[in-house]
Amino acid sequence: MKNFFRQLELYFERLTATATTLLGDPITFFLAVCTVIYWLTNKQFYNHDIHEQIGDVILAITFLSLFLIQKSSNRFYASIHLKVNELVASHEPANNAVLNLETKTEHEISELAKEYVEIIEKLDEIEEEISEKKSEK
Repeated sequence: MKNFFRQLELYFERLTATATTLLGDPITFFLAVCTVIYWLTNKQFYNHDIHEQIGDVILAITFLSLFLIQKSSNRFYASIHLKVNELVASHEPANNAVLNLETKTEHEISELAKEYVEIIEKLDEIEEEISEKKSEK
């Protein structure tokens, strides 16, 4: 059962990665614009009253905005990933397991996060010991 869940999770990760890439693609946006133009020039569009037409235009703008926002988001996160990878790669004592973290599954990311929580807890304990030693002096 656990293996099935892992396979399902990997499939879902691939599906979301593909959908994210596809929604941010310029060709997909062009096809969406063509669909909206066809929709707005259709004879049925003009048979509606003004309120329905305004609602349809707002829906079309929202629909196209989805693709623009996704493209912008993909570009932003790709640049952030590159910057973080560069910082990690340039810092010798850094944990290289976080390089290309965006390609890891959600389970792998949560396991790494648990490791960092443990590191932070250890650092907090060390800081408390240091502060206690300073207060004793």
